[in-house]
Amino acid sequence: MDLSPKQIVHELDKHIIGQTEAKKAVAIALRNRYRRSQLSPELRDEITPKNIIMKGPTGVGKTEIARRLAKLVHAPFIKVEATKYTEVGYVGKDVEGMVRDLAECAVRLVKDEKTAEVSVRATAVAEQRMVHLLADLKKADRGETPRELFEKNLLESLRKGTFDELVIETEVNEDAKNMELVPGGAAISLGSIFGEMLPKRRKKRKLTVKEAMKIFVAEEADKLIDNDAVRDEALRRAENDGIIFIDEIDKIAGKGNTSGADVSREGVQRDILPIVEGCTVQTKYGPVKTDYILFIAAGAFHVSRVEDLIPELQGRFPVSVELSSLTKEDFVNILTNTEHSLTQQYAVLLAVDNIDLRFTPDAIEAIAEISEEINLTSEDIGARRLHTVMEFLLEDISFNAGGGDYPVIPVEINRAYVEEHLSRMTKDRDLKKYVL
Repeated sequence: MDLSPKQIVHELDKHIIGQTEAKKAVAIALRNRYRRSQLSPELRDEITPKNIIMKGPTGVGKTEIARRLAKLVHAPFIKVEATKYTEVGYVGKDVEGMVRDLAECAVRLVKDEKTAEVSVRATAVAEQRMVHLLADLKKADRGETPRELFEKNLLESLRKGTFDELVIETEVNEDAKNMELVPGGAAISLGSIFGEMLPKRRKKRKLTVKEAMKIFVAEEADKLIDNDAVRDEALRRAENDGIIFIDEIDKIAGKGNTSGADVSREGVQRDILPIVEGCTVQTKYGPVKTDYILFIAAGAFHVSRVEDLIPELQGRFPVSVELSSLTKEDFVNILTNTEHSLTQQYAVLLAVDNIDLRFTPDAIEAIAEISEEINLTSEDIGARRLHTVMEFLLEDISFNAGGGDYPVIPVEINRAYVEEHLSRMTKDRDLKKYVL
C-alpha cells in the first residue's frame, strides 16, 4: 500500500492515542520499504531496514503500534518474547524459531488472500457437491420431478438457508494428528512437518449442512489454489515485508552474569544478533533471508538500560524512541476518540441484554482521573488499567442484566455513579500506599 508517513500516522491515530515519536519512527520505516522497492535491484540490495527499539512502560502502545502497522499494509507480523528464548546448548526455544513462525504467518496470509480470490468458484463447486448429496438424501421427495429441476430447487433452498440445521453424514479430509516428539514438550502436527507428502485421509462425519458447506468451500478452494505459488509469494513477503516484534528485550539486557538463572542472557543476545544482522534460516517452506525483515524491539527498561545490551546488538537498532506514560487526557481520548473504544465495546455488549448504556462526559473524565491516579500510586500498567476500572465499575450492571424478556432499559453512567462504585477501589489503593 502506497501511504505517506503522515497518512500512516493518521491511520495509527485511530487506534493509539499519543506516542507521536514512536508513530513517526515506524511510519518512516514503512515508507522507506516502499521507497526501496522502487529502486534498481543493485541499489535495493544495499539498503537494509533501520530497526527500531521502543522504551516505555507496559500498556502504552508499543505492541499495538507494531501490530496495527503490519495490519495496515497486510505485512506478515509476529510478536515474540525475548525471555522465551535460550542460548544454544540450553533446553528451550531456539531463536531461529521466530523466522520460521514469520514464514508460517506469511503462508497463512497469502493463502487467505488466494482463498478470497477463488471463493466464488469454490462456493459454486461446493454448492453443487452439497446439492448432489441432498438429492440422494431426499430422493423420496422427488416424485415425478426431473432430477435437473429437483436439484435446481434444492440449490435455491440451500442458498436461502432452509437446510442449514439439517444433519448429514459426509466424508471430509482428516487433519493430521498432533504428535508429542519430546515428553512434556509441545504437540507437533505431522502435517506441519511433512506438508503435502502425506496423503489426504478421509473420514465420515455427522455435520449440519451449514458446517459441511464451510468445509466443502475450504476443500474446493484448496484444490483451486496453486500451493507452490503461495509458498513462493509467502517467502518473498516474509523476506521483504515481514515485521518481527521482539518484546521484553530489556529482560535479557543483564551483563556480567556467569552463574545462576541469568547465565544465558547475553548468550541469547548473541544468538539474536545474526538473525537481526542478516542470515538465512531454513524453514519447511524454503530458506528465508532475514536481511530485509524489519525488527522492532521493545521493553520497559526500568532496571536495565538500552546501553546494557551488547554493543553489536545496540548497533543493529539505530532508531530509539521513548514512549511516555499515559495522562488523564490520554485516557479521555482512549475512551472517546479511538475506533471500537472500551465505552463502545461495553455499550454493544450490554445492548444484547437490552441495556442502553451511556456515559456522560463527566463520567469519562472521572474514569480517566481514577485510572491515572491508580497508575501513579501503584503499578503503572498504562491503558490496561482502563480494563480493570471499567470491569469494576460495570460489575453490578453486567451481573444483573440478562435472563429475561424485557424492554430496553436506559442506564446513564455519570460522575456520581463512577465515584460511588469506584470508591472501594480507590480506598484499597490508598491503603496500599501504607502497607510495606
